[in-house]
Amino acid sequence: MEAYSILKDLAIIVIAAKACGIIARKLKAPQVVGEIIAGLLIGPCVFGLVQQTDFIAQMAEIGVILLMFSAGLETDLKELMKTGPIAFLIACAGVFVPLVGGTLLYMGFYGAAAVGTEEFFRAVFIGVIMTATSVSITVQTLKELGKLKGKVGTTILSAAIIDDIIGIVVLTFVIGFKNPENKPISVVINTVLFFIFAIVVGFLSYKLFKWVDNRYPHTRRIPIAGMAYCFALSFIAERFFGIADITGAYVAGIILCSIKDSEYIAEKMDINSYMLFGPVFFASIGLKTNISNMNLDILFFSIGFVIVALTCKIIGCGLVARLCKFKGPDSLKIGIGMMTRGEVALIVSQKGLAVGLLDDVYFTSVILLIIVSSIATPILLKILYGKDEAEATRDHASFLYKSSRDED
Repeated sequence: MEAYSILKDLAIIVIAAKACGIIARKLKAPQVVGEIIAGLLIGPCVFGLVQQTDFIAQMAEIGVILLMFSAGLETDLKELMKTGPIAFLIACAGVFVPLVGGTLLYMGFYGAAAVGTEEFFRAVFIGVIMTATSVSITVQTLKELGKLKGKVGTTILSAAIIDDIIGIVVLTFVIGFKNPENKPISVVINTVLFFIFAIVVGFLSYKLFKWVDNRYPHTRRIPIAGMAYCFALSFIAERFFGIADITGAYVAGIILCSIKDSEYIAEKMDINSYMLFGPVFFASIGLKTNISNMNLDILFFSIGFVIVALTCKIIGCGLVARLCKFKGPDSLKIGIGMMTRGEVALIVSQKGLAVGLLDDVYFTSVILLIIVSSIATPILLKILYGKDEAEATRDHASFLYKSSRDED
């Protein structure tokens, strides 16, 4: 009977997630927002059609791993190296300022906590959630405006990639320090050892995959082996180094992002994510969101969470961009372009829930942040670029007028 119940739940989740995703896309909102809302509707919050189970939680975990693997595969290392130091500095500010801002926000609401205590790590984890950047909305907006390949667009894209890498490393440290059995030095050593392991094994793996890819190009064995490699590195990271499994998945994607068929692997992973694991993961966020405990305190915290998360990205990234010789308007565009949140914020939140650093009621704050940032970012970017075009038109008209007066 349990097996039949699981099939019913999956059918409801997939249909509801896709229906709400299509509606969200029609309304010019990210599809992920619709899938989260679907989880809210079919879960305990509204209709109670589906309950969170261990099976759904495990399916969602696979969805997280595949999403992070795809994110790694889509990393452009050459572009990353090209933008280099400036993008790195902007990304560091995009992690540090929200991390501090989120920590102070939590302490402002619930009181300061001594360093090393459970409550202190809860406060820090709120900051960790804020560090994540999702530029899918920004990229689509810049494409529409024809500005993606410009200096500002390239900087935003590269900084966002580095931002996520740093954010995942910070997540790894916070989760490691949270466990009272772990000593700070052991967390640092395990993290360093994992990345040394990833570099050595990654180099050998890359050579092997490159050889197989050249010998059997564009065959289904490549993405199958890639997915197995992703799962293996995720397991090794968690089991032997105490590192979050999503870190292993992300690193696996980065290792394979430079082989010829990396896009082919990503395409096959996207099919898995789009058809089943993605909808289950995003809907599970809605299923786990608990609004029964919602009160004015949580509501005010959620509003503050959104404001702090957005302004910290603009201030941190925009200020460093200004210091790196970008003009004022371009610095503002970079700050605004970096403030969108999406899948990575949800993944980090879910990981926090799993290890006891986040209560499910705070998923409401994260979902609100994703919705607000996804709507506000394209609007603000279009306004800023519209002003640039208006000024350019006025300058051109003024130049033509002066030229005609000089000729007279």
